Amino acid sequence: MKDCLLALLVTAVAVAWGAEPAAAIAYGEDAPDGAHRFSVLLTMTGLPAEDGTTRDSSCSGALIAPRWVITAGHCFRVGDQHVDRLVAERTTATVGRTDLRGRDGYEVEVVAVHQADGADVALAELAEPVTGVTPIRVATGPPAVGEVLRLTGFGLTTRGGDTAPASRLQTGEFAVDAIGDSLLETSGRSPRPDTSPCPHDSGGPYFREAPGEAPVLVAVVSSGPGCPHTGPDFSARLDNLNDWITGTMAEEPAVMGVGTTPLLLTGLIAIGLGVLLATRRRARAAGSARTRS
Repeated sequence: MKDCLLALLVTAVAVAWGAEPAAAIAYGEDAPDGAHRFSVLLTMTGLPAEDGTTRDSSCSGALIAPRWVITAGHCFRVGDQHVDRLVAERTTATVGRTDLRGRDGYEVEVVAVHQADGADVALAELAEPVTGVTPIRVATGPPAVGEVLRLTGFGLTTRGGDTAPASRLQTGEFAVDAIGDSLLETSGRSPRPDTSPCPHDSGGPYFREAPGEAPVLVAVVSSGPGCPHTGPDFSARLDNLNDWITGTMAEEPAVMGVGTTPLLLTGLIAIGLGVLLATRRRARAAGSARTRS
């Protein structure tokens, strides 16, 4: 019932504001160096365009396991349909890099996409694990109305014009206004009341902070009005997707070598070669015995 009410509200906002998938944070602030390193920029190059050409785009996300990034489902779509596959010619995850003009952090290829049923959420599978960044833990329960969450993203800082996506991770604080079965409604709180997600912030993490405790991921940016604006945006809850997240990450890797360390691969190759050589030596020995008899 709560989700139905939120869905009606989303529709009303869409009509009034021309709502569409969100991008970067308007009237946010620069994240401090080294802060929120689990934040991810997903860069898509060679996306098919309706006129037969290609274009580039990006989304935001969060590292929740060494080779898994969670983001918005609509970041991977054909038309209006969310798809369980890569759409762009190349999709790259930049992890642990606060300033995109720097060289810290990691750049890893995305090799597969997994869409959640009934939620605007997707898991992006990385070609190799990111071991130098601590993943953020996914919440096991919903936030409370009035609770303050932090958002990070690499999107635009204002809608339209010649504005480019932020070259530095942006952040702001948002208050939870309403909670549905799969959606959260949040409004800007700091640095300003009209701090709001913008294009390319889609999939950006809303997370809980507490002094002395590790951050906890609550939701990801889904949709909302054009930015900047006061009033609600809509994000996809994650606590009710824990079983799907855990089950998906437990599946077999999408490509050979994904999730397997180079040391382990080297050991397996060495064992295989050893068995082959031993077999050949035994065969030669057997052949020699037959000729002497």
